[in-house]
Amino acid sequence: MRVKTVLPAVAMTAVSMVLTLAVVVMWLSPVMPWLVALVVGLGIDGGWLATLAYERRLAAQGDHSRTVAAVGWGFGLIATGVLVAHALAEESAGAWLAVAWLPIAAKALWLVHGLWERTALTPSALGSIRGIQQEARDEAAVARARLRAEAATEETRLTAVTQAGARVAHVQADTAKTLSRAWSTLETARNGEGTATALTSVTRPVTPGVTPRWELPVWGPTDPVPALEPAPALTDGALDALVDDIRTSETPALSYREMATRFRAAGHSASEVRLRAAWKRVA
Repeated sequence: MRVKTVLPAVAMTAVSMVLTLAVVVMWLSPVMPWLVALVVGLGIDGGWLATLAYERRLAAQGDHSRTVAAVGWGFGLIATGVLVAHALAEESAGAWLAVAWLPIAAKALWLVHGLWERTALTPSALGSIRGIQQEARDEAAVARARLRAEAATEETRLTAVTQAGARVAHVQADTAKTLSRAWSTLETARNGEGTATALTSVTRPVTPGVTPRWELPVWGPTDPVPALEPAPALTDGALDALVDDIRTSETPALSYREMATRFRAAGHSASEVRLRAAWKRVA
């Protein structure tokens, strides 16, 4: 990468210096000896090259000087000005104006190369960055695959639940229809005129002298069954007497666990705390 950025800058600088030298020699040779014109051109190119070399030395040391940079840009502007002035003095100015920007472009390329050097990384650092990026891509791919798998699993589960619910609803609907038809048949038989006579004629030979009363089930509201009254709680004296009777019902006397089992099997009720307290009192 270093060669890719430095070669264009070097080539454009060399072309700019040659053009500047040629233009100065052609421009000044009619009014002074060509050796003097050559020295003037070499002075411009030499000053530009010297400031450029000093800038590169500072850049290699990690330093920067605005004064040196300003002088370098000044030499680049002088070379560009020489090329522009020569182009305007020629009859075919377009060809010279087309190359008049080369000194400024060369200076810009050196600036780009300096920026690349300040931001360049070593191969090991680049390898670490590539490894981190690849690891991040792998983790993102795994996360996406996991999310897609979970979404597919959830979709399958919801589909199965929906289908099962539909089957249950269908079975319930069929059962309701069957029950409705059965109760309708029972209601018809119950309200029929010859139902009781037919049933009596069937059972009379089996149970002579007994006329059974046939009651078919009625589908409708039912009367609530009254709740059982809770048994009254045992007093401490009664509880002690029961515990002692059960404990001494066998020889040797029963353990607490056996006594508690028989106490509750007999239908008595008491909390574990009261029962254990009674056991301690009688034992």
